[in-house]
Amino acid sequence: MMLQFRLAASLSRSLQRIRQVPVQRCVLNRGSSSSSISASLGRHVSISSASASNRLVGRWLLGCSGLVLGAVVLGGVTRLTESGLSMVDWHLVKEMKPPRSQAEWEEEFAKYQQFPEFKILNHDMTLTEFKFIFHMEWGHRMWGRLVGLAYILPAVFFWRRGYFSRSMKTRVLGLCGFVVFQGLLGWYMVKSGLEERPESYDVPRVSQYRLAAHLGSALLLYGASLWTGLTLTLPPNQIPHCRRLLNLRRFANVTGGLVFLTALSANISLVLLKACASLTRSVFPGAFVAGLDAGLVYNSFPKMGEYWIPDDLLAFSPKLKNVFENPTTVQFDHRILGISSLAAISGLFLFSRRMLLPRRAKMAIGCLTAMAWTQVALGISTLLLYVPTPLAATHQSGSVALLSFAIWVLAELRKLPK
Repeated sequence: MMLQFRLAASLSRSLQRIRQVPVQRCVLNRGSSSSSISASLGRHVSISSASASNRLVGRWLLGCSGLVLGAVVLGGVTRLTESGLSMVDWHLVKEMKPPRSQAEWEEEFAKYQQFPEFKILNHDMTLTEFKFIFHMEWGHRMWGRLVGLAYILPAVFFWRRGYFSRSMKTRVLGLCGFVVFQGLLGWYMVKSGLEERPESYDVPRVSQYRLAAHLGSALLLYGASLWTGLTLTLPPNQIPHCRRLLNLRRFANVTGGLVFLTALSANISLVLLKACASLTRSVFPGAFVAGLDAGLVYNSFPKMGEYWIPDDLLAFSPKLKNVFENPTTVQFDHRILGISSLAAISGLFLFSRRMLLPRRAKMAIGCLTAMAWTQVALGISTLLLYVPTPLAATHQSGSVALLSFAIWVLAELRKLPK
């Protein structure tokens, strides 16, 4: 009886304690737990959505960079075949339709005959030959318009759908603006080759300064698009931070800048030095290596003729003029840049071998090194064989491929986002 009484009292006290616990607290705890789970799920969905958006935008920019690469190569081939001055007008929409009838072709050819390139260089050109150079330049201009549409139309779509972050909006505006600027700069460059110069009997060519600006801006657009696309699509490498990694990044940055300058120099040098391949044409100072026909001043390697340092290196006055207008100096500078790039890339490869890097980073540095040696071999062959167009075009494309591998290396070695 006593035992039953004690058990009943114990049960009564337990029930009293249970009644004292507020029901609202249980409800609040339950709500708080479910809300935290919902917030966690929301964050996960948001991160996944942002990641998918970044990959889509990154692929778009990689595709755009491929189109810019095509424009650079096609533009170089256009100049190597001396087709760049065949279209003497510039209309954004009107020129998209090329001549079709015989009368239209003859009208376009008559326009071309009024300009210096026909009068001085191509005075015996036939209509069939004109059609070839016209189609080369027309194809280059239409490709440029395709590049513009590939940037601007998807950018509007992604912007309206909210795919861009605030920082990405600034980048995309810059890239699209740069595309428009590039088109205007291209026509500004062509105009310089159409101007009458009564005091000069030189072969008509575009200004070497405008050519450098046009090509340099194209390479910048390509590099910026490729870099942004790679950083959005490639997950960052988990590389332990140390002083040696910091030195490797600095080394890679300097090497990338050197590769850019060499690519700019190589393209300009190859394009205009082709004009001197024919012995019937005059050689006169007027552009960077390609623009100045400098590649045919000394067709020997490693010496320039019989000299390591030619004696006409500083023949022009003032001295600074030699850097841009003396064919010998321009070719000498290009050789120095090429050798320096090869040495820097080889040094980067050897330095990276002493570090434990992810597989992708090692592969990028290896491809960069292999391309550097291939590019030097192509350049020497192009020079010794007096600039055959197929080999010159291959070497020109190789310079952009080398720049691409350098950007890939920089993307693989980039810092982790905080």
